[in-house]
Amino acid sequence: MKTIKNRNENGRPKKEAIDRWQYRASIKLGLIEYKALLRNASTAGLTISEYIRSALRNSTVKERLTATHLQLITKLTGMANNLNQIAKRANQAGYVMVKTESETLAKEIDNVIKSIENDG
Repeated sequence: MKTIKNRNENGRPKKEAIDRWQYRASIKLGLIEYKALLRNASTAGLTISEYIRSALRNSTVKERLTATHLQLITKLTGMANNLNQIAKRANQAGYVMVKTESETLAKEIDNVIKSIENDG
C-alpha cells in the first residue's frame, strides 16, 4: 500500500492572509435600513455580504469639520451680519455712502472663503 506524502499537492492552493476572511463585523439595523440593504444587494445581484464588502471598498469618508473650519464659519456668520447692516444703511442713506465699507467686507469674505478652500 502506498503512503501519500503530501496530500495537498493537487488541491486548491492556500489563500494569502490578505485574501482570507478572518474577521466578523456585526451591526444592528432597523426594518427600513434592512429592507434597503436587501433591495440594494438584490438589485446589484450580490449577496448581502458581498454588497457590504463592495460598499466598503468603493466608499469615501468625509472627515468632520476641524476647529479651524468651525472658526472660519463663525467668522463668515459675523461677516454676513455686517453685510446685512451695510445693506440696511445703503437703503437708508444711499449706496455711495457705504461703497468703501462694502468693498472692504467683500474682500474679507473672499479671503475667508479662500482660506476654507485651502483647508484652513
